[in-house]
Amino acid sequence: MAVPRANTSKARTRRRQAINMKLDAKTFIACPNCGNQVLRHRVCPKCGFYRGKQVIIPK
Repeated sequence: MAVPRANTSKARTRRRQAINMKLDAKTFIACPNCGNQVLRHRVCPKCGFYRGKQVIIPK
């Protein structure tokens, strides 16, 4: 079994971990019914439509 010659430094470890921990920006789309910005695959809170159908009645 291979054995590393030296310990990995904290800086190198943390740099590698930081690259993989970056958060992606959330994707918003315009609601086709009212034009409100909505997260994908969610019911529009403004008009209550999802995929062209009335799902909820907004307040």
